[in-house]
Amino acid sequence: MTRTTLATIIAERLIGEKEVLKKAYENSENEIGHFFIDDLLPAEIAAQIATAFPPKDKMMLKKNLGEFKYVAAQMNQYDPLLEEIIYAFQDERVVNIVSEICGIPELVPDEYLYAGGISLMAENNFLHPHLDNSHDKNRDRWRVLNLLYYVTPDWDDSYGGHLEIWPGGLEEEQTTVHSRYNRLVVMATHQRSWHSVSPVSYSGERCCVSNYYFSDTPLTNEDKFHVTSFRARPGQRIRDFILTKDAQLRMTVRKFFKKGIKENPHVYKKGDTDRKEN
Repeated sequence: MTRTTLATIIAERLIGEKEVLKKAYENSENEIGHFFIDDLLPAEIAAQIATAFPPKDKMMLKKNLGEFKYVAAQMNQYDPLLEEIIYAFQDERVVNIVSEICGIPELVPDEYLYAGGISLMAENNFLHPHLDNSHDKNRDRWRVLNLLYYVTPDWDDSYGGHLEIWPGGLEEEQTTVHSRYNRLVVMATHQRSWHSVSPVSYSGERCCVSNYYFSDTPLTNEDKFHVTSFRARPGQRIRDFILTKDAQLRMTVRKFFKKGIKENPHVYKKGDTDRKEN
């Protein structure tokens, strides 16, 4: 199954629901613009993608006060189908229809998968409320859309691991978008798009294919450069104080070092072209 074939299916599915999805995005734009579409791919293809996911010990663990999850971006180390589905979302036809749905012109996908690729969340994994890094890895373009494709069969809503959107900030109730099997979620990223992932309360593993789209211009007039910035959940005051100070410190560093003190390892290093066995 090639990325071209997968992109054809995805584009046709989005085109078929274009008006409904456009209305959903427009109706949520005053909060944090988003839409989702179920049954994105034929069930048998989605199942193949789920089966292709590597075990978590073959992925990079990210564990700190703000997050606890597994990620991977060096896709030539894994089943080729995973690379194909990731880059299917970067096909020009898919990018163009998402651009039309969201009303954002000249979207640019990220071939280096900076903070994209695949992710896995197991029992007790979580992602606290945060703002995504505002730019691409070279700080040339603005990050404007987050695409999340969930591929875990039979993932019940009670298991957790769901996207949470905080349109009114952390002082108000969040909106939950469930990470249901074969569902694509597209969400705007800007200065106010606080979001999180609820803790996983089940012994299974919730798998996701991730992409970001970028633009030469930000989504809102108030957008300004920022690093990935975490906050704690409401009521966790000490953790919130530590996470806030950490974000402030990293912002100070980035004022002097455009790309940070060390390179973010979460990118696809295209020079490493040797595919490795699982």
